[in-house]
Amino acid sequence: MTVRKLIAVVAAVGAGLVVTASPALAAPRYTLFGDALRVHPGNHSHTAIQLRSVGAGFGGIDYKVPSGMTFSQLQDLSTDYMFTAATCGQGSPRFQVNIDGKNAFVYIGPPPNYTGCPENVWLNTGNLATPAGFIDTSQLPGGTFYVTGIQLVADAGYFFGTQTVQVDNTTINNARYTYENQGRGGGDEQGEGDGDD
Repeated sequence: MTVRKLIAVVAAVGAGLVVTASPALAAPRYTLFGDALRVHPGNHSHTAIQLRSVGAGFGGIDYKVPSGMTFSQLQDLSTDYMFTAATCGQGSPRFQVNIDGKNAFVYIGPPPNYTGCPENVWLNTGNLATPAGFIDTSQLPGGTFYVTGIQLVADAGYFFGTQTVQVDNTTINNARYTYENQGRGGGDEQGEGDGDD
């Protein structure tokens, strides 16, 4: 084999590696922040995410959203959750939808006060983005809203001392987060119709 052919083969193999890169090398679909970590087991799965708030601390998950997504395009928002310390209350835990520098809040727990979540029992929120659901949009002005981020946050440790909640099987529109594959930043979202885990 000539040196020129060898260089061409190496370049082709290198290009193929770039095109067929492993999902673990793909951009993260979510990242953990504050006092958030992967725990085992999850809800009917190997892994969940634990969000903990101690004192003034917080824990959360930051999800990547499609560029140009509007608030009205948010059609499905849900998660499985289980409290292992304290309960829901004081607006925590919640989904935080970042919109043009402001936030809309979608609270987790039994309405209308979103308090009294039991400990050590997995529950599901159901779809919180339905027209009948309560979404706190008090920070938003009128007009078209562009979503720039979505987080799932626990931060009521200042009230409870310690608030700890585990989350699993989170759905944002047609993406389902099972948290099984860590990858770079933990992104393992699955498109609609894919298996659970």
